[in-house]
Amino acid sequence: MAAKHRGFFSSLGEVVASYAVDVVYERRRGPGAALLGAFLKVLSWIFEVLVRLRLWLYRNRLFRDTPLGCKVVVVGNLTVGGTGKTPIVLKMAKVLTDRGRKVAILSRGYKGASDSMLKRFWRWMTQGSRPDPLVVSDGKTVLVGPDEAGDEPYMLAQNLAGSGVVVIVDRDRVEGGRFALRRFGVDTILLDDGLQYLPLRGQINLLLVDSRDPFGNGSLLPRGVLREPISNLSRASYVFVTKSVGAPDPSLVRLIRKHNAKAEIIACSHSARELVEVDGPKRLPMSDLMGRRVAAFSGIATPERFEEILTGNGAKIVANRRFLDHHSFADEDLDEVLEQAMQAKAEMIVTTEKDAVRLQARFRPPIPLMFVRLEVEILGDAEGFNAAVERICLGPSTSSPTVR
Repeated sequence: MAAKHRGFFSSLGEVVASYAVDVVYERRRGPGAALLGAFLKVLSWIFEVLVRLRLWLYRNRLFRDTPLGCKVVVVGNLTVGGTGKTPIVLKMAKVLTDRGRKVAILSRGYKGASDSMLKRFWRWMTQGSRPDPLVVSDGKTVLVGPDEAGDEPYMLAQNLAGSGVVVIVDRDRVEGGRFALRRFGVDTILLDDGLQYLPLRGQINLLLVDSRDPFGNGSLLPRGVLREPISNLSRASYVFVTKSVGAPDPSLVRLIRKHNAKAEIIACSHSARELVEVDGPKRLPMSDLMGRRVAAFSGIATPERFEEILTGNGAKIVANRRFLDHHSFADEDLDEVLEQAMQAKAEMIVTTEKDAVRLQARFRPPIPLMFVRLEVEILGDAEGFNAAVERICLGPSTSSPTVR
């Protein structure tokens, strides 16, 4: 009975959370959505005051950041989810490694088995020693699974295994960085999703902006998707306009330039390269989707983009299930996906690469289970991207801090 109640409240919580997310992304209309939106707007005003105060304290050195003595490149955005950050981190790690840098990716992780607040408090009370950060990959092999590492660090580690790039997870990324220097002797740290992590001093900020939905409805969390005010574009050293199909929209460029006159603006596309079998050897071209009946499911911030990739390559989506971002798939979730796929006579089940790493090994449906692999391509003149790489590779490791 208790388990049934927990399941009910878990399902209810997901329904409420899904409704709130739909309100934030302007997918809901009506009196209920308007009332919730007004309440969230009040909370977003409070959040903005706190964000501005925190940035002011760091900018005026009342709170101090920590230099590590190596090159620290921050990759992040002003919004939550949906900017295509992981492929950018992958590309930057590969390019820097090819140029002779010894790279570590430092991540906080998400829903991985990291050090909890209760554990940290108990260690402080008992004067216990701090555990080492979690090494997801030592640059040669992947050492832990997605449940422990979190989906995105695990995905990075899988794609970079054998490349020499170290992947480390720690909530305290200052300590994580020190560990990377001490244990692996790295000279470059990519701070994954680190724009809001102010305790660690970075020299270069790579700020990602989604070309199609740059700043949501313009509100901060929880009414919108902004983590910081749009004016904080001023903090960027380089602005990557992601998921582009050509030159950035002139109105977006004007908005960026309003707040940042100097940052290089780099347009890049996130192209679907191939379909990859989950835990299998099969690789298929995207053209293989043409005319296929496909069952889709995803747990990402903007599922519409994933679905557009499928239909844009000729797939007919006959069943579709959207979960919340970073959703941990339970047995009943996967059973539901399979049931819908079979009822719709789907020829293939397709998900995202980020979701694929979270699938339990027991989910092996009787029809092909594939994920879409994305790759980043720099559009137009790559001079800006090359300049960013040169600045990282040739610039001093202990330069002055970036503008906060």
